[in-house]
Amino acid sequence: MTDPQQRTAIVTGASKGIGAAIAKRLARDGLATVINYAHGQKEAEQVVAAIELEGGRAVAVQADLSDRAGMPALFEAAEQAFGGVDVLVNNAGMMKLGAIAEVEDADFDRQVALNLGGVFRGMREGARRLRDGGRIVSFSSSVVGLYQPGYGVYAATKSAVEAMTHILAKELGTRGITVNTVAPGPIETALFLNGKTEEQVRAIAGMNPFKRLGRPEDIAGVIAFLAGADSGWVNGQVIRANGGVI
Repeated sequence: MTDPQQRTAIVTGASKGIGAAIAKRLARDGLATVINYAHGQKEAEQVVAAIELEGGRAVAVQADLSDRAGMPALFEAAEQAFGGVDVLVNNAGMMKLGAIAEVEDADFDRQVALNLGGVFRGMREGARRLRDGGRIVSFSSSVVGLYQPGYGVYAATKSAVEAMTHILAKELGTRGITVNTVAPGPIETALFLNGKTEEQVRAIAGMNPFKRLGRPEDIAGVIAFLAGADSGWVNGQVIRANGGVI
């Protein structure tokens, strides 16, 4: 049974890492939560179980957001489960590093399809289907602005997300829907740590004044603010949640 008084959030790429932390935080804040995953069904179901254990409401929904049919199907599932959508968090993404001269077309296409295409279709679907007063929060990265070698394609997709954020915020303002983006710095997740030596991790952690990596919960708190009532006057912004790197 749906509750017309309860707000609902879709969190993409929410089976682990930052996405899972966001979903759990929004559920604690009282939102019914749709846990999107592409491949990690077991992990997504564990997130749902953790939310339900604390008295929240959540469902896991498989959808490949690099596919054109993925985002509409995700919204359809959310509406069937909870009756409507108030918050969309475009968290799903991928990163394949490489010098521009060495990037294969297939790797370029995959990153553009998910990081840019998936977020574009999320924004478009959110613009069409979010209830008035809703929230759209997408993810960029603090590598935008650093212009580090090897990050050319990834940073380009994230730069495009920032541009769409500024524009969509102006297009949806009359409906009271805010559109913002969070650009994290290095976060202590398995995805980030994989393949890095202890020396590399220490060097990266030392780039910010706190001399530590961010934690998924650090980012979840920023998302919770942008998804909540207190952020109604924050619109069209890119928040660089990176501990002060830039």
